Amino acid sequence: MKTTVAVVGAGPTGLACGIELERRDIGCVLFDKGCVVNSLYHYPTNMVFFTTPELLEIGDIPMTSMGEKPTRTEALKYYRRVANHYHLNVEQYTSVNRISGEDGDFTVHTTNRLGEEKLWQAQKVILATGYYDRPNYLNIPGEDLPKVIHYYKEAHPYYGHDVAVIGGKNSAAIAALELWWTGARVTLIHRRPELSDSIKYWIRPNIDNRIKNGEIKGYLSSCVKEIKPRTIVIETPEGEVEVANDFVFAMTGYHPDIEFLTAHGITFDPVTRRPYTDPKTLESARKGMYLAGVLVAGMHTNEIFIENGRFHGGQIAQAIAEELAN
Repeated sequence: MKTTVAVVGAGPTGLACGIELERRDIGCVLFDKGCVVNSLYHYPTNMVFFTTPELLEIGDIPMTSMGEKPTRTEALKYYRRVANHYHLNVEQYTSVNRISGEDGDFTVHTTNRLGEEKLWQAQKVILATGYYDRPNYLNIPGEDLPKVIHYYKEAHPYYGHDVAVIGGKNSAAIAALELWWTGARVTLIHRRPELSDSIKYWIRPNIDNRIKNGEIKGYLSSCVKEIKPRTIVIETPEGEVEVANDFVFAMTGYHPDIEFLTAHGITFDPVTRRPYTDPKTLESARKGMYLAGVLVAGMHTNEIFIENGRFHGGQIAQAIAEELAN
C-alpha cells in the first residue's frame, strides 16, 4: 500500500495535519491504534472543556455547543463531522509497530484489530501520537493491583466505597468532587503543601471548601507509600497513616512514548527534554519525519493543547508541499 504521507495519530492534531495535506492535494493516510480522537473518547463521560468552541476548531469548520464551553460528546460529534467533511482516510484500530526506511521511502509496519499485518510505503511521516495513553506511574508497591485506575471516567460505580484520589491538578480535583457528590468516601492525597494554582477558578473554591470542612479528607505534603488490597499507606508530615481503601485514582499525569520516539531517530535536548525540531517546519532530527501536537514539547505536556497544537498541521503540510515541489 502506498501513500505520500503517513500520519500516526488521529486526534485533533492528526486530523488537522490530514486536512492541511488534503488541501494541498497531498495524499495521506492516518493511523490510530484506537478510534478517531481516541484520547477524547477516553475523557470523563460528563467532561466539559475549559475552553470555548472556536479554540477547538480545525479545517475552518465551525464548532457549536449548547453551552459556553463544549462537552466531550459535542467534541466527539464535531471531529467525526470534520473527518467526514474532508473524506479523511483514517485506519482506525491500527497500531503502528515501527517505521523503517528513510526520507522519501519510509515503510510503516502496521497491525489492525484482527492481528493482520500490513506495510505502507510513504515519502513522509508525521507523528501526532499525543501522550494520553502513557500514565505517569508512582512506582510503589501495589500499584499493579486491579483497583488502581489511571483514567477517571465517571463516579457512579464507586458509590458507597472508600476512594483515594492522588494528584493536585484539575483532573484530580474534578474526580474527587464528582466522586464525593455521588456518595463515595473520598481521600485526596497531594505531595505539595497546596493544590495546584492551575485548578480552574470555578473549581478551586469547591474543592478547597470540601477539604476544609472535612467532607473530603485531604492529605497535603503527603504521598502514597504503598497500596494494599483493603488499605493504602500514606506518608504525611505527622507520620505514616493507613486508611481504608477500595479504589485508587492515580491522577498523576501522562507522558509521550519516549521509547517509540527514540527508537525512530527522534533526539532530545538533555537539559530541556524537548525533541529537536526545526521551529519553522517541525521536522525532527530524522529527515522526513515531523512532530505535531504535544510531542513538540516533549515532557512539557502542559504547554501544548488542542488550542495551539491544531496549527501544526499547516506548518508541516506547507513544508512538505514545498519540498515535494522541488
